[in-house]
Amino acid sequence: MLTVRMGRRDSLRLGALGAFSGGLLQRLAAAPASAGTPRAKSVVLIFLGGGISHHDTFDPKPDAPPEVRGKYGTQATPVPGVRFTDKIPLLASRLPRYTLVRSGSHHNDHHETATNWVLSGRFGSPFGDYPAMGAVVSQQLGFRGELPPYVAIPKNPSFTWELGRSAFLGGRHESFKTGDPAPQNFRVDDLATAPGMAANGSNRDRRRKNLREAVDGLARQVEANDQIQTYDAFQQRAAEMVLSPAARRAFSLESETDRTRERYGRTTFGQGCLLARRLVEGGVRWITVNHAGWDHHAKIFEGLDKKLPEFDRALSAFLDDMGERGLLEETLVAVFGEFGRTPTLNKDAGRDHWGKAGSLLFAGAGTRPGLVLGATDKLGGFPTRRPVGPADVAATLLDSLGIDPKRQITTPDGRPLEILDQGEVVRELFA
Repeated sequence: MLTVRMGRRDSLRLGALGAFSGGLLQRLAAAPASAGTPRAKSVVLIFLGGGISHHDTFDPKPDAPPEVRGKYGTQATPVPGVRFTDKIPLLASRLPRYTLVRSGSHHNDHHETATNWVLSGRFGSPFGDYPAMGAVVSQQLGFRGELPPYVAIPKNPSFTWELGRSAFLGGRHESFKTGDPAPQNFRVDDLATAPGMAANGSNRDRRRKNLREAVDGLARQVEANDQIQTYDAFQQRAAEMVLSPAARRAFSLESETDRTRERYGRTTFGQGCLLARRLVEGGVRWITVNHAGWDHHAKIFEGLDKKLPEFDRALSAFLDDMGERGLLEETLVAVFGEFGRTPTLNKDAGRDHWGKAGSLLFAGAGTRPGLVLGATDKLGGFPTRRPVGPADVAATLLDSLGIDPKRQITTPDGRPLEILDQGEVVRELFA
């Protein structure tokens, strides 16, 4: 490992830039290009943290006993023989525009362990032994423009602690976190012009303005980061993003019409999906939209009555908008949580963790619209056809970006490690 040591002059240069860029410096480093042939230029992962109930959304069991069937009725989709619950009518009507996998399956029912597994494709401990796919994409592909390659809206998933991290790949491949995009005055802190700075001021004026307050803290931060091997290029990339009109424009939700913002819904998830569309347009390679709150151990229908209409509205608007703008041609959208929910309602009228079965959605980048892949048994407890595991999903998403899932990366102790140790691309998803 290489530790960067700096003199006072270098520290001054870092401090001046760092005051304006906030927390960017650990996230903006160059990376090697992919050797594969990509289907997609970007991936948008909509992560349903907590585990959405497949019974009460995409895989209802209307003929099952009441304790399995639940409260909701079902409705037809345009695909013959396929029904959803009546709480997601917009997504039901749009099934011909995306692919549904009803046979997601693994063997873990623990939030942290399962989340790290589905976000990285490798099974490990709850503490995130392996880097999330977004961090791998950052390390393998680097920047497409001036925006960071890995962005989390509003932040990384979390339960007891933060998940979806870069692990041993280091801070320069950590996600850029936007914060909550729902407020009317939403601004990304790292890109907000500091008070007293004119937007058209020179770089020198901007740096001088914040020099004193930035030097010591940021110098220590960078000096302690042994991942930074070539700081000059790293500093230039950070400066380009911080001062770039294109970067500011990508995060500028206020430039959208009120009609568009209402179309998505004025919620954290709705505006997060809208921001994801803008970041795809801005060239971000991997965007995680973290939509948590699906862990309904008690009174599940009270929770879903509130969450499903918001989810239905925002995701439908996102898929429509992406399609209308031609962005789905080169963007792969994936929607899933860490697991499904138990087939049988518990004593508290909730459903518990259930890794054995769950539903996943995919759209864009050559996927087969209207395909329903896999199936579960009559109680929705186990796959009966084409099980798809976390490593298969990860292999599919990485391969779509042109990254060989078997490519080797290097651990901090110099040990070569395959990105994925198992899993195969789900070829049936693609035309």
